[in-house]
Amino acid sequence: MDITPKLVQYKYQFSVAMVVSLILGLLSYGTPRMLTILAYFWPLLASTTVFLLLIIAFGGLSQLANEAHGERAGEGLLDYVAGAGRSEHNGPR
Repeated sequence: MDITPKLVQYKYQFSVAMVVSLILGLLSYGTPRMLTILAYFWPLLASTTVFLLLIIAFGGLSQLANEAHGERAGEGLLDYVAGAGRSEHNGPR
């Protein structure tokens, strides 16, 4: 069995695989290590994590407070605002 005709049959795929391998090898040689990137960006990642945890914590507390008051939370304020325009004392001055 001759290998040369098989290589000639797949010469384009073989050359593309070699070029892609060469490009990935050069890119991996030139890029910084993952620990270097984490060391540079750790303050940003830490502050973002704390901020998201605070949003989740306060969002959860707000939902619990609204559930404790039931569906009527804020209805008194809405009734006051809606009733302010219908007062008997709103005549011409």
